[in-house]
Amino acid sequence: MRTLRPSYTSHRMSPELLLVFAAGIFLVAILYSSVGHAGASGYIAIMSLLSLSPAIIKPTALSLNILVASIATVQFVRAGHFSWPLFWPFALLAVPFAFVGGYIDLPAHAFKVIVGIILLYSAARFLFASQTEKPATAPPRIAALAAGAVIGLLSGLTGTGGGIFLTPLLLIMGWAHAKRAAAVSALFILLNSIAGLLGNLSSTKELPSYILPLLAAAGLGGLIGSYIGSRRLAQSGIKRFLAIVLLIAGMKLILT
Repeated sequence: MRTLRPSYTSHRMSPELLLVFAAGIFLVAILYSSVGHAGASGYIAIMSLLSLSPAIIKPTALSLNILVASIATVQFVRAGHFSWPLFWPFALLAVPFAFVGGYIDLPAHAFKVIVGIILLYSAARFLFASQTEKPATAPPRIAALAAGAVIGLLSGLTGTGGGIFLTPLLLIMGWAHAKRAAAVSALFILLNSIAGLLGNLSSTKELPSYILPLLAAAGLGGLIGSYIGSRRLAQSGIKRFLAIVLLIAGMKLILT
């Protein structure tokens, strides 16, 4: 008779390890939410280090993403940084293409390396480029729709909310300043994450029994980080934090 070993694939975890896990989630939520992101790539990195199964990683990361993105959206909107005219052309095609991305099966390692290199390049741009702000210009409508579709597809393929692609694009192309880019990305991530989780749960995946303390840790971290990012950090500070986020996400994709 086969004996089931206590393992993380069976949705069990010791209290000591769960505390360390929650602490990591808390720190990731602070860092990512300060730039309008929800932290999916960071959560995935932590869960991968803990050898959690993919069946647990994806719905857990998306659930944490939804909570933190909701908090970040409220904070950045209240601070007056959100722009609906900038948001909707990118979001319109992103959600349906995120569904498409979730169903496509590509050679995972090659794809992750390519995306990781793109993120590391973006991080280098923010670390070493001039921090002088230039007047933002509205993106061409066709370019925004096309970019939204591509980013939605990438978010579905990578299991993230897409903010790690949208925010650098908005900043590098000069389509938004740092805080507006963070505000637009927060709601963008929220919608993509909801779509991703609904698709995941419809495939009979379930959440782990220890999700509640993780949600509490992510929620607290999201409140702290998004408050700092929306009201305390300067534009240049947000770019530096974003560079750190992109470095983490890029290295995670390349090395896993």
